[in-house]
Amino acid sequence: MIDCTSEPLAGGRIIYVSKNSRFGTDAVLLADFASPKRIDRAVDLCTGGGIIPMLWLCGDAPGGQVIGVELQHECCELARRSIEANGDGERLAVMEGDLRRIEEYLPRERFSLVTCNPPYFAAGSGFANKSESRTIARSETMCNSSDVCRAARYLLKFGGRLCVCQRPERLTDVICAMRENLIEPKRIRLVQQRPAAEPWLVLVEGRRGGRPGVKFLPVLMVENGSGGYSDEMREIYGRYGDQSKWQEN
Repeated sequence: MIDCTSEPLAGGRIIYVSKNSRFGTDAVLLADFASPKRIDRAVDLCTGGGIIPMLWLCGDAPGGQVIGVELQHECCELARRSIEANGDGERLAVMEGDLRRIEEYLPRERFSLVTCNPPYFAAGSGFANKSESRTIARSETMCNSSDVCRAARYLLKFGGRLCVCQRPERLTDVICAMRENLIEPKRIRLVQQRPAAEPWLVLVEGRRGGRPGVKFLPVLMVENGSGGYSDEMREIYGRYGDQSKWQEN
């Protein structure tokens, strides 16, 4: 039995988390940035405990089934427990597998949205964690931006969207990997903790087969000048649950 606890989401929903499988503000921001439509069929790569699909299901979209793909068994078990607790079996499924072999268990070009909150640290960069699970989640030991974009190219229909988050210093890696896989970057948004701070996160949307031309959105500010949440962050958190329960990772 996995040692876990539940965290509240909007509408009385919950998600199970453990010491090795948690989520942070970046997942919430990516879920909101992707904003699936009713017509979307979506896949969330590196889904962990399924937080991004479960945040989407707090609303009405996407209308079709959402599939989460995760390599680590413990994370998949947590996600399945959350799915059962929320009665989401008809709308959300989690597949335990390696995204580098995505063609073995998902069909080609059937999806209109792919998301991924990928490992942030390059392999050999010095990042280390006592937990093997956390190392896999945060360091590119098992996949990198090229692997994510290659899987997205396989999954996405022409015109479909790939939305990812990453550390700002890795933005070039994301853009290059997208273009190598015929996914054109279309929207970029930086996230700052407070007005005087450097950005700590970048959100990127690419479109499969899209024309060149990228739009930079206004910077998303987490805090206001007084140190509390900005109005936009309060609005985002309000769509998904009790903001007092969210913590940055």
